[in-house]
Amino acid sequence: MPSSKAPSPRAAVSAQRLFEPGSSPLVMGVLNVTPDSFYPDSRVPSAAEALERALLMAEEGADIIDVGGQSTRPGSDPVPEAVEADRVVPVVEGLAARTGVLISVDTDKARVARLAGAAGASVLNDVTALRGDPGMAEAALGFYAVILMHLGGGRSPKTMQDAPRYADVVGEVKAFLAERKEAFVSAGGSAARVLVDPGIGFGKNLEHNLSLLKHIDEFNGLAPVVLGASRKSFLGRVIAARGGQDQGPQDRLPGSLAVACWAALKGVRVVRVHDVAQTRRAMEAFAAVAQAS
Repeated sequence: MPSSKAPSPRAAVSAQRLFEPGSSPLVMGVLNVTPDSFYPDSRVPSAAEALERALLMAEEGADIIDVGGQSTRPGSDPVPEAVEADRVVPVVEGLAARTGVLISVDTDKARVARLAGAAGASVLNDVTALRGDPGMAEAALGFYAVILMHLGGGRSPKTMQDAPRYADVVGEVKAFLAERKEAFVSAGGSAARVLVDPGIGFGKNLEHNLSLLKHIDEFNGLAPVVLGASRKSFLGRVIAARGGQDQGPQDRLPGSLAVACWAALKGVRVVRVHDVAQTRRAMEAFAAVAQAS
């Protein structure tokens, strides 16, 4: 399946690695070109600042950089298509011109996806699993790889945390992702270019998130797994449940690294993180142990 704009030779190597087994996960750096993402230290509202942050992530060892122009924190509202495009496209274009790192665009809008693909993004990361925009399935065909995520509690971050309920969270999320993968294939896509994300924190409570993490290896047979747990609120709830104090996302790096190592142990292919350098070191240590005789 061709991409909108073929990856550079270096990025093409990273793109192929998305679908190859490895001793530890690939590291995807989160680049929030927004003023309101849940973790304040991740916000880089200007394109110039965002590009510098992205280049730093590449130097720190990011395999992929995920560029997003719309917050998907619980309770958030969508931004106008033109605003999102203005935030994302210049950063993707600048990053593609200055580095060979693989670029992902985090969007649920078909036009933004197409513009970002033309600017140099090779991976589409859609939190709605191609349901948020009638044109998204067609737009997704232009990418080297597509990440399909489960978003519970409806189709919008605005309402996803309104008392989410599951009879069997692992089984239901797996079934949803299998259906969305089939929908992409029915639209003309290749099953071999799909990755799946169980959507930690997207329409799930603490118990749902922990259950999905415990059984995350059950998703490996469906497609390579992307896991985004970095600095999310469930980590703070874990701390609080054990008598500790959580001051917010800034306190959650240790928990984020612990989950990344668990993901590595369970065969997750990509960890989506805010802290590239620290996660890269953790993954290198994990790989050293895993490869030891």
